[in-house]
Amino acid sequence: MTRLLTPHIATMTELREPAKVFERSGGKPVAILKNSQLVGYLVPAEAAQPDEHRPATMEEVMAHLRETRDKVQPVLDYLKDK
Repeated sequence: MTRLLTPHIATMTELREPAKVFERSGGKPVAILKNSQLVGYLVPAEAAQPDEHRPATMEEVMAHLRETRDKVQPVLDYLKDK
């Protein structure tokens, strides 16, 4: 059984009216099924906006490591001898 990566599904027949499929999914990706088998995903433009995500800068990564060091240090100490 294939695990779907979205709760929104549509059949090939429903794709005759893609605007309705997008409206029903609320702008989220939609799994497309044919004969109950996954054939692909339909991703609306608003769900794939490139400006929503960006890589972290080195300064942000180092700041996060400093903030979480006390929490993870016992684990690092334990793993040091393994």
